[in-house]
Amino acid sequence: MDADARSTEAIDEPSWLEIEEASPFTAKKTDKTTASSDFRRWSSVVNATLVVLIMTMTPVLFFLSGGLTSPSVWIKSTIASIGTSQTTQKEPKRDVLVGGLLVPGFDEQSCASRYQAAYYHKNMTRPASPHLIKRLREQEALQLRCGPGTEPYTRASERLKSGQTTNDTDSVDGCSYLVLISYRGLGNRMLAMASAFLYALLTNRVLLVDTGYGNTLADLFCEPFLGTTWALPHDFPLENFKELGEDAPESYGNVFVNRSGSVTGLRFVYLHLDHAASPANRLVYCDDHREFLHKVQWAIIRTDQYMAPGLFFNPAYQEELSRLFPKKDSVFYTLSRYLLHPTNDIWGMVTRYYNSYLRNADERLGIQIRVFDDSDKPSQQVLDQILACTSQEHLLPGVVSTSGVAPALPTAGVSQSMAVLVTGLSSWYHDNIREMYWKSATIDGEVVSLYQPSHEEHQLWFHSKHDMKALAEIYLLSLTDKIVTSGWSTFGYVGQGLGGHTPWILFRPMNYSEPAPDPPCTKAMSMEPCSHGAPSFECTRKDISTNLDTGVLLPHVRPCEDMSWGLKLTDPAIEKKV
Repeated sequence: MDADARSTEAIDEPSWLEIEEASPFTAKKTDKTTASSDFRRWSSVVNATLVVLIMTMTPVLFFLSGGLTSPSVWIKSTIASIGTSQTTQKEPKRDVLVGGLLVPGFDEQSCASRYQAAYYHKNMTRPASPHLIKRLREQEALQLRCGPGTEPYTRASERLKSGQTTNDTDSVDGCSYLVLISYRGLGNRMLAMASAFLYALLTNRVLLVDTGYGNTLADLFCEPFLGTTWALPHDFPLENFKELGEDAPESYGNVFVNRSGSVTGLRFVYLHLDHAASPANRLVYCDDHREFLHKVQWAIIRTDQYMAPGLFFNPAYQEELSRLFPKKDSVFYTLSRYLLHPTNDIWGMVTRYYNSYLRNADERLGIQIRVFDDSDKPSQQVLDQILACTSQEHLLPGVVSTSGVAPALPTAGVSQSMAVLVTGLSSWYHDNIREMYWKSATIDGEVVSLYQPSHEEHQLWFHSKHDMKALAEIYLLSLTDKIVTSGWSTFGYVGQGLGGHTPWILFRPMNYSEPAPDPPCTKAMSMEPCSHGAPSFECTRKDISTNLDTGVLLPHVRPCEDMSWGLKLTDPAIEKKV
């Protein structure tokens, strides 16, 4: 839980976060009755005059106070207030609660990103539906009533430890739980957290997230629920739960196939939804939660992918999902804005980098590079593919030969500027593109600057500093205007989803020694991530022995552009406009 969440009510002075419109550059809400422009000008003059007077009065102040400590602080505060007041007046107010998606009451100092993100992201292109907002408030109440530290959680943990089972969770405090096992890379884990939260929302379960190897969860994300925690307590009584696999007796596939759905004697049910899960275990997508899962208080889920497209196949959830998300291409976009708030350390990295290198550009382009090659060597083929895509899609300006030609004099205020944010494990691609714009002029005189925050060379899992940099770069990608992503990359999926971007996707080369794919990329049908392990059967029949083209069963669930067997959500009406 946020450090000061419980003490928020004790603060006498009203916070600027208690109302929806606020500025991230001041500690308090700006008064709605703003002064006239004449007054602001006179205020600046008066402040400047005061500074001059203070400076000239320094000997007197020194004599009266016995030192310069207080006057020097006064001088600094006065000078700082001049710039602050001007900045505050110019900064437009934003709806920091994002149309009711977020709730007030959190301590803004413990998690600045929760309310400041609205000043960096564009306005919500897909506002949260009233029904989703209602269900979020209900889920928050459930998390608060049944979460760690409560009597219902203590009793549920004791039953799990002792092996006591129940056939009706409503008879035991009305609290049931979904525990998410954290594994694989950061992009996978973020997709899994959003997916597990959606599943918990649909099945009225409390979501608890395994803090991961090295307990990195708290280093990365703020608590999403006011007054409680989503972190699985370290004294969770189920031993070795992280080692569960799809052959476990408690796995959904075994319960469904070998036990005919009987959960008698089971303390929990294990949902194995890894991208390579067997068809029997993927039957979870078709469970309406009334068959037998509702009889089990504890469900443990392992997933490294985005589950939402598969849940839309379940007839039991279709009406609710349509009410939650009238625009089907907004599921991850909305849930990630609600759930995934980076900690202050990461948000500081994001805002400092953005304000230093990206904010003042006329246009911002993100290029996310992921090379699936164990050698970790730079690939000329991938560089050629990036340049071909950005050229054909007019994302980067072309260059002309300027050998021996005298450069023109700069013209103030005429040239457009473009900031290109490159993310990837290697700096080689960034360096080569930057060198191209260094050696040659752009056709239309546009000024192109390239930036890459880090290049770690190798991917590490559950390494706190590595993950913090990765998360900062994901959020920076989301703050660009347009984005190019690498096919199959969950890192790119999350960046595009957080930003609400419909990306250009670079097709993954199957052999990095061959020429680049042609065409090199395509415009995606939606901003939704691709699900790499969706069901390949129809839910009403549950015939897992026959593979179907599930991408044709629903108009809003389609095959992914970058993975033929993957599925993604789209909105047919919006897709036509993309």
